[in-house]
Amino acid sequence: MTDPVGKIPSELDQLPDRDTEETAEWAASLDAVTKAAGPHRAAYLMRRTLQHAEGVDGVDLPKLLETDYVNTIPTATEPSHGGDEEMERKITAWNRWNAAAMVSRGAKHGVGGHIATFASAAWLYETGFNHFFRGKEGDGSGDQLYIQGHASPGIYARAFLDGRLTEAHLDNFRQEAGGNGLPSYPHPRRLPWLWEFPTVSMGLGPLSAIYQARFNRYLTNRGIKDVSSSHVWAFLGDGEMDEPESTAALALASREGLDNLTFVINCNLQRLDGPVRANFKIVQELEAQFRGAGWNVVKSLWGNAWDELFQLDTTGALVRRLREVPDAQVQTYQTRDAAYIRQDFFGADPALVEMAKLLSDDKILECFHLSRGGHEPRKVYAAYKAAVEHKGAPTVILAQTVKGFTLGEGFASKNANHQMKKLSVDEFKAMRDLLELPISDAQFADGVVPYGHPGADAPEVRYLQERRAALGGPAPARRTHPLAPLPAPADKAFAAFDKGSGSQSVATTMAFVRLVKDLVRDKETGKRWVPIVPDEARTFGMESLFPSLGIYSPKGQTYEPVDRDQLMYYKEAVNGQILNEGITEAGSMADFIAASTAYATHGEAMIPFYIFYSMFGWQRTADQMWQLGDQLGRGFLVGATAGRTTLTGEGLQHADGHSPMIAATNPAALTYDPAFAYEIAAIVKDGLRRMYGEAAPGEDPNVFYYLTVYNEPMPQPAKPEGVDEGIIKGLYRFNTAESAGLDVPANAGRIQLLSSGTAIHWALEAQKLLAAEWGVAADVWSATSWTELRRDALEADAALLRGEERVPYIRTALEGVESPVLAVTDYMRQVPDQIAQWVEQDYSSLGADGFGLSDTREAARRHFGVDAQSIVVASLAQLARRGEVPASSVKEARDRYGL
Repeated sequence: MTDPVGKIPSELDQLPDRDTEETAEWAASLDAVTKAAGPHRAAYLMRRTLQHAEGVDGVDLPKLLETDYVNTIPTATEPSHGGDEEMERKITAWNRWNAAAMVSRGAKHGVGGHIATFASAAWLYETGFNHFFRGKEGDGSGDQLYIQGHASPGIYARAFLDGRLTEAHLDNFRQEAGGNGLPSYPHPRRLPWLWEFPTVSMGLGPLSAIYQARFNRYLTNRGIKDVSSSHVWAFLGDGEMDEPESTAALALASREGLDNLTFVINCNLQRLDGPVRANFKIVQELEAQFRGAGWNVVKSLWGNAWDELFQLDTTGALVRRLREVPDAQVQTYQTRDAAYIRQDFFGADPALVEMAKLLSDDKILECFHLSRGGHEPRKVYAAYKAAVEHKGAPTVILAQTVKGFTLGEGFASKNANHQMKKLSVDEFKAMRDLLELPISDAQFADGVVPYGHPGADAPEVRYLQERRAALGGPAPARRTHPLAPLPAPADKAFAAFDKGSGSQSVATTMAFVRLVKDLVRDKETGKRWVPIVPDEARTFGMESLFPSLGIYSPKGQTYEPVDRDQLMYYKEAVNGQILNEGITEAGSMADFIAASTAYATHGEAMIPFYIFYSMFGWQRTADQMWQLGDQLGRGFLVGATAGRTTLTGEGLQHADGHSPMIAATNPAALTYDPAFAYEIAAIVKDGLRRMYGEAAPGEDPNVFYYLTVYNEPMPQPAKPEGVDEGIIKGLYRFNTAESAGLDVPANAGRIQLLSSGTAIHWALEAQKLLAAEWGVAADVWSATSWTELRRDALEADAALLRGEERVPYIRTALEGVESPVLAVTDYMRQVPDQIAQWVEQDYSSLGADGFGLSDTREAARRHFGVDAQSIVVASLAQLARRGEVPASSVKEARDRYGL
């Protein structure tokens, strides 16, 4: 059914029409235009009307999600460039050359590299470096630059021209073992004076950039440091935007009005092996996606050569044709002659056929081969200026380029150019002529491509350095500020756990939260804690922090919370300290990375702790943990509800039996599985000392801690004497059968039970059963870190190969023990088996291998064979093999316990 206007019913029909006659007139006008001038004219008028309405006060309409395939900023309204364009052209030419030379020379060593990406993006970077990117030697913290990883050769080339790198550095591109090399991509841990942000793996850069911009606001709003002048720039590839992380936080950026953020997407229409959208248009898709998320979108697609064509387009046929041609065909035009373009592009519409008659072949080739918005500094400058001046929302710049631009016909727009690592000498000479560089044929000695440099005092170098000085110094650049160590919190907060909990049962998750509650009250360092949680604060008992610390929101609290009459009500505040992120582990990790590296980015040491369901940490965001390690982040990751059997009823995927194993693969992660509250206090205290206080000689402060904590309430024992070293190093004896008051025969068989986390409680129960029912003595050890024990042993092995005498701590701790060792954990056996080769005693292990399952804790532990009775049977079996108990006792125990 249709209404009187003749349209299909829509949501507008639910609204009252105060003047149906006027509505009908508008509809009739549109019908008349369609009939008289055609549907294209009608569509044009509607778009213009909607665009006009966006700027009319009081008219609230949804924005157009997609505009025509043309530049957002017309040539006539471009601002003055303000720089020496010829000088900048020369600088860019040198950088293009040296980037290509570096990769080609490195290809002879088989180390690879990428040429085509920077070739397409050179002006996107050079315009920023010359006019927009603020360095760290000016006021504030400067800008934060997320450089596209595959463009790194161009950044190295610029640092070479600037005098920050030498030819020796360039010749060691991707050859770091000798100590004078350059990493393949932006790796702060490998080149910490240059790179700030690791941007490979792809997708992590855009996500991190959003949360960095958000964290900048957090620092300012909390009064830690005013970084409101900092701008975050993220350089991305159009193919990279397919990564789910790339667009995961777009709504957050617009929701919080992050106008201190600009995405620059290099739309060369190609990904690694072909077109990004062969049959579609990636620019239009991205425009709709970003506009729909609330971003300001600036398209810079065509260069000045296209102005003449647009002026000839009196019917709109050219704009329509540009909108309909798929990206793969645009890529093809880049490689074909004028005749093909005349036939395929212009021949599709009679109006375009007539237009083409007015164009020379040279003009057509100039437009379709060379003239792109991302290759013209004036176009890029206009887009950047519009971005930094836009208020109230983040900006994305969609800059169209040609992948492999200036590298010759063998590279430009070829599907394989991402894998092409070198040019021939003849291709380099052609590139030299195109770029007008003063490099002679004689400089190609023995076929080796020379680096090019005009000289330290050349006008190009002076101009480059003067522009950077005016903008606040070199960029990119990472600065580790000479920060004074943070004062250690009072011992009272840590010592509170030494006496234990008596008869009260306390989960280690609650113990950690209680510790943090005390630490955030510290007058000196309390404000520097950054609690991060992904929508599970109440699960972890953190709701008590809401009223006292507040949840960060740039809007504060514009509503009355439903629980306002309760003591622990939901309180949001502009200066809130807690980052409560909703259901996004990826976003929470991006928070953590920004906070954990604030000591370098902003010269402000912040102490983030991110608490999460352990199974949704490492198995879900492990790539970001590697990013964190690369970026030299510091802080505490806390895997709560840890262990395969402690989270009852949740089932297969939710049962974490592996996170310490995954964490062990990350060299920057110090992984602990504490059993008791006092162990948590000791580990956190030592972590604060190492990362934020006075690190011991040889200790790297650029680490982060991963602690697993449990939701199983248990009585917390008092801290034994002299165990601090063992807690930190990973192992200490908690008790013996005798110190536990157990009655065992003098000549009883003995076994050592090494256990971590919640498994120590099963070991303690097994200790009692072994003594009471089998006359076996068991000593129980707390293995706070299997991984740190292994790393220490690996370092000892390496020392021995150097001719140094060093004994692994695991052997020192177990020195004099003659009885066998049984390791028990709530994780897969690989976790405790990390130390097996260094244990001189007979060694075996129990663990929760396989998929998790839904059941009670007791049933799950019996299923995996890690409960107290299973430990007893495994202990008896180990002793029976040594002849220390009768072999029959093993079967007897199995039968007795129903195993």
